[in-house]
Amino acid sequence: QENQHRSRRGLRVPPPPSLYHPATDPRLTMHLYNLTLQAPTAAVQAIVGNFSGARQQEIIISNGTRLQLLRPDVQTGKVATVVESDVFGSIRSLAAFRLTGGTKDYAIVGSDSGRIVILDYDPKTTSFVKLHQETYGKTGARRIVPGQMLAIDPKGRSVMISAVEKSKFVYILNRDAAANLTISSPLEAHKANTIIHHIVGVDVGFENPMYAALEVDYTESDQDHTGEAFKNTQKMLTYYELDLGLNHVVRKWSEPTDPRANLLVQVPGGQVASSDRFDGPSGVLICCEDHIIYRHMDSRQHRVPIPRRKHPLETTERKIIIVTAVMHKMKGAFFFLLQSEDGDLYKVTIEHEEEEVRALKVKYFDTVPVASSLCILKSGFLFVAAEFGNHYLYQFQKLGDDDNEPEYTSTSYPSFGMANPNTPLPYAFFRPRPLENLAVADELESLDPIIDSKVLNILPNSDAPQIFAACGRGPRSTLRTLRHGLDVEESVSSELPGIPNAVWTTKKKEDDEYDSYIILSFVNGTLVLSIGETIEEVQDTGFLSSAPTLAVQQIGSDALLQVHPHGIRHVLPDGRVNEWRVPEGKTIVCATTNKRQVVVALSSAELVYFELDLDGQLNEYQDRKAMGSTVLALSIGEVPEGRQRTPFLAVGCEDQTVRIVSLDPESTLEAISLQALTAPAASICIADMLDASINKTQPTMFVNIGLQNGVLLRTVLDPTNGQLTDTRTRFLGTRPIRLLRVQIQKNPAILALSSRSWLNYTHQNLMHFTPLIFENLDYAWSFSAELSPEGLIGITGSTLRIFQVPKLGTRLKQDSMQLSYTPRKFVTHPENHYFYMIESDHRVVGTEATAKGLMELRAQGKKIDEDVVNLPPEVFGYPKALAGTWGSCVRVIDPINSATLSLIQLDNNEAAFSMAIVPFSARGGELVLIVGTAADTHVSPRSCSSGFLRAYKFVNDGAGLEFMHKTEIDDVPLALLAFQGRLVAGVGKALRIYEIGKKKLLRKVENKVRVLNNLLFWSNHLPSS
Repeated sequence: QENQHRSRRGLRVPPPPSLYHPATDPRLTMHLYNLTLQAPTAAVQAIVGNFSGARQQEIIISNGTRLQLLRPDVQTGKVATVVESDVFGSIRSLAAFRLTGGTKDYAIVGSDSGRIVILDYDPKTTSFVKLHQETYGKTGARRIVPGQMLAIDPKGRSVMISAVEKSKFVYILNRDAAANLTISSPLEAHKANTIIHHIVGVDVGFENPMYAALEVDYTESDQDHTGEAFKNTQKMLTYYELDLGLNHVVRKWSEPTDPRANLLVQVPGGQVASSDRFDGPSGVLICCEDHIIYRHMDSRQHRVPIPRRKHPLETTERKIIIVTAVMHKMKGAFFFLLQSEDGDLYKVTIEHEEEEVRALKVKYFDTVPVASSLCILKSGFLFVAAEFGNHYLYQFQKLGDDDNEPEYTSTSYPSFGMANPNTPLPYAFFRPRPLENLAVADELESLDPIIDSKVLNILPNSDAPQIFAACGRGPRSTLRTLRHGLDVEESVSSELPGIPNAVWTTKKKEDDEYDSYIILSFVNGTLVLSIGETIEEVQDTGFLSSAPTLAVQQIGSDALLQVHPHGIRHVLPDGRVNEWRVPEGKTIVCATTNKRQVVVALSSAELVYFELDLDGQLNEYQDRKAMGSTVLALSIGEVPEGRQRTPFLAVGCEDQTVRIVSLDPESTLEAISLQALTAPAASICIADMLDASINKTQPTMFVNIGLQNGVLLRTVLDPTNGQLTDTRTRFLGTRPIRLLRVQIQKNPAILALSSRSWLNYTHQNLMHFTPLIFENLDYAWSFSAELSPEGLIGITGSTLRIFQVPKLGTRLKQDSMQLSYTPRKFVTHPENHYFYMIESDHRVVGTEATAKGLMELRAQGKKIDEDVVNLPPEVFGYPKALAGTWGSCVRVIDPINSATLSLIQLDNNEAAFSMAIVPFSARGGELVLIVGTAADTHVSPRSCSSGFLRAYKFVNDGAGLEFMHKTEIDDVPLALLAFQGRLVAGVGKALRIYEIGKKKLLRKVENKVRVLNNLLFWSNHLPSS
């Protein structure tokens, strides 16, 4: 059904559904096939451009099945997510282009839909708009269906979309008379029996568009069964030219190149329209094993070696390849950043005179995580879309022009490095070091890849389970604890002399940038603090300090208002105070305010309404409304822009009802509508908030009702007739709910305080309702000061806290713990909360082997560069080695404190592949940790010198492991499991059952499993449904 949908509709970008679920109509109950807790974070590809049409550049990331638009803040260096959209397809390629003379970039998507799609970002609706969707082939990621690679003409005149084999199409991009983007019918550039490794647009200025492709023709290899033709197969660099006059694609030029070439990089070229100067020499950089070659039609080739790390334990037999690259053009200059599979960045420059290349130069730049894409922004940032793990935004500190790094140039070699193309150039070396040219500006969390995970509730005082995920690859791997909620950053925590019951902040004047006062209400009084360089108590504010406060409001343009149980104080800007007192024998039980209106409820169940006139005088409405039941909660919304008042008041009464009362001058205090509740209301909050699932163009007026039984009701208030519709419910906690209207990132939001604190806010035009991972709050309010312009202030018991929510839109907070190698598996102890994890990495020199190797070198009197060998492995990795070399360990983890309790490094080139906790019947059910390892393992074809089953005893209540014995086996143990008081092990093609002995494990049963082409088929006698 999904494939049929794709073939009919292609790639589409729908709005996500609302996070609220109706609770009143059972017909609307959702039955989900699955529920995405967190969207994909892996970055398959990233592009940069002016997608919103503004001067600021944005980044579009492909997460495989999802598109994400990011906008870096030039001032703070932080990255904000503007929009995220599922595409209901698999994105295979992504590219940005701009039409000649345009100011806006578009995105081209190649997917498994068999269609090429052009997307435009619309900043008004904050969504991707599909401009064109052209069908060219079948659905699915097939080897001969284009979509795997995209190449753009630098002038935005055409695009080539290519398959892995044979097929290539070229589309012409243009404008019509109305300046709308147009796309032509596809022009074929196929070549049968050809494998396509990479394609790129060649910069030829405004001449006919040209594309370069790395191709291999396998015609002869396919027909020769001896393998000789395969050995002699050549990799070709081929130019394809689009003749704009004839609308035809021709194969312009094709020459053999390095057989190990894997990547092409576009070199600037073409003549500048306003002068005779050329932007560059044109052509391409060919990235090969250990070398970089400049190549262009009818031009001399230049070749330089790729510098490698100077490390005492690194082997020179290992080849270096480039995995990703980016070119950046500046005024009158350009440079390239190329990244190796070790994460090292190389700055490549071309010295040229017009179209003639004089020299090709390369030097070490910095080391960052291995990227799937690199994006350089004109504002001086480098975005690294990491292949595994977190993504990073770096800021350029300098361009590496005036450093002491050795620079290797093609002029240093005979014939510019091409004297003998089949012979490698001498090795070039550099000394790795910490970042010098780049500085980390921001980090985007990514779980890619998740190797193993568990769902447990082991954290103290937690009412929801946590997800523990072993993520990443190599020394950048982490164990992450995922908790449902928003992360909170606390900046101030201070003890108070008593326990307040409420807190507010207020400005003195409406146009003040920051708050001036903090007001704390206690049982028998009010404390006012001034906000400045320090926070200190003040006396002459006009507020009554001898009584508790019920509400505080900056009212009008420059006045303040305090509501207390016995009256209302209107503090004028000159310090004079106008006071309204309640009638004798009555008190104010609750109040609600905005900048022009005040409503109070008296203990006699009467409502008193005040409104600010145009002269700044607070006037009481002549009539009072008797509600007939004790008023428990009140709320009015903010005054809409351009209006004098908000027309509705929500009243919660003891008779378990909420009534909407009119504040319109023609029907003041008349009841409009009523809603029955299942419990008395504890608080009410009216707020105008945008929710695109209800109304995409303007905010919706919501009435939020917090009940005393911990249930929250959210209902829509019709702005025309005041009726309540579309009620939805949610259980928040065991305590009565207190609702507070706050500001989050300059937008209205609601804090719901129960046994857990929740935040209701709008992000990317959609409503979100997420708990805060923070201490339970008794009361909270917005807080704005110079050091915390968009903060919140709250009280917990006698503690005053100032905090902020740094990242909206996230549902899971991540806490990370660093690991040494790639995690393979972890298990939990059935009787305690500890984790036991195995980690292993191939082709690296492990910690134990590194220490042993360095000791031997020192014993031989060789000089060791201590700065290089002490570089952090989580950034630079471990020393690389040849196939069959492993680093591995067994780790005991305390997940509550994110701490390693015990670490066992495996020696003798052993690597751990499996583990299980087994209650052996022979020892009375004693728990034993069995770890399956193998020595000198080669991955393909799989082999090892010997396999082992290691047995460990738990000590110190599971916090440590004591080695018992090791059993030698004849293959790699890839699967272990406890089975009826014994161990069942998958060893190669055999399934074995082991019993524990004093000196080793005893094999009891063995069954040789027969497989066909590594496929194992299981079936049973049960009928399929």
